[in-house]
Amino acid sequence: MFWEKKFDQWLQGMRGSAALPLRLQLWNGQQFDLGSQAPEVTIRVPAPSALTYLLNPSLDNLGRAYVEGKLEVEGHLRAILEVAEQLAARGFVQGGRLGQLFTPRAHTRRQDQEAIAYHYDVSNDFYRAFLDPAMVYSCAYFETGAEDLATAQQQKIDHILTKLDVRPGHTLLDIGCGWGALVLRAAQAFGATCVGITLSEKQRELAAERVRAAGLEDRVRIRLLDYRDVEGRFDRITSVGMFEHVGLKNLPLYFSTMHRLLADDGLAMNHGICTTNTDHSTARYGAGEFIEQYVFPHGELPHIGTVLGAMQDGGLETLDLENLRRHYARTCALWAENFERNNALIRTLVDERTYRIWRVYLAGCAHAFRHDWISLFQVVCGKAGRDAGALRWSRRYMYS
Repeated sequence: MFWEKKFDQWLQGMRGSAALPLRLQLWNGQQFDLGSQAPEVTIRVPAPSALTYLLNPSLDNLGRAYVEGKLEVEGHLRAILEVAEQLAARGFVQGGRLGQLFTPRAHTRRQDQEAIAYHYDVSNDFYRAFLDPAMVYSCAYFETGAEDLATAQQQKIDHILTKLDVRPGHTLLDIGCGWGALVLRAAQAFGATCVGITLSEKQRELAAERVRAAGLEDRVRIRLLDYRDVEGRFDRITSVGMFEHVGLKNLPLYFSTMHRLLADDGLAMNHGICTTNTDHSTARYGAGEFIEQYVFPHGELPHIGTVLGAMQDGGLETLDLENLRRHYARTCALWAENFERNNALIRTLVDERTYRIWRVYLAGCAHAFRHDWISLFQVVCGKAGRDAGALRWSRRYMYS
């Protein structure tokens, strides 16, 4: 009786939205169409206890319910996310919560290594199932928007190396090198001598194998190493999709380490995700809790203003900034499409729970970038107060 009464109240509130193309199917055979148009999404509620996820419909709760098998959904992923956002927004208006208070993490070496292993060491075959052939797991770069994923990822790497004006004989450090695509390209096409570092054992193994296969062992080294423990000086430094793991407290240390490792006339680029929410105390509709629990333990996204301030505090001057939010929305959408297309294979590689986590995560990230909840910035920097002799006067060289 308790659930029925609460559900009736919730249902009356939800029926006021003509733009909610949702069908609910209950455990007792009852069915409700909530919008005025034909349903695009169906949510099946297998037991009365599962109604609690609908009565408090944050994106976090809805994602958790699907991952744990409490709710089943049918429909195109994009439509599912749009409906989930509407449920979360209306639930908040009716008294739902926005999200838990945010507390910055310590990010010790051990914590970071464990978090990286959790996320990246699922299996290389798993990542192959939805990434491009080069296995580039970061925002692609679309010159026209019509490119396939492999072309756009190649363009991204070339865009980064061209922005940094990488030349033959340069030494290059790639912090968080993934499966080695950037350092391989930097050595093969730009003539650099490269070091790539990662905390993922599976990434290191495959990246080193690719270096050997390319005959580049004399010019590319892949090391299992924390960024805080790197020694040496480099003409160019790249960090692509890595600093999301650094933590807000460690941003000054991260950028001061980059400063220590950079040649006096060198250039560095930080390519990373930022939140567009200036209030770090909450996560939009609780969506950050889902990623924290299931996908990126201890992951933290700073605002771009925080990044630029920490960069300056670390002794680096911002020289060039580009927002690639639309590019990452498209990248994640293509990953999600690949994930759906190869779902039969992926289900042989991971358990059903992991499959559901990543299905929600990839589609959810595309949704978040599309709606400007998060963004992607490429920031080129050099040592503050220097002449920045390596940087050309005009940006024209980046596109020639």
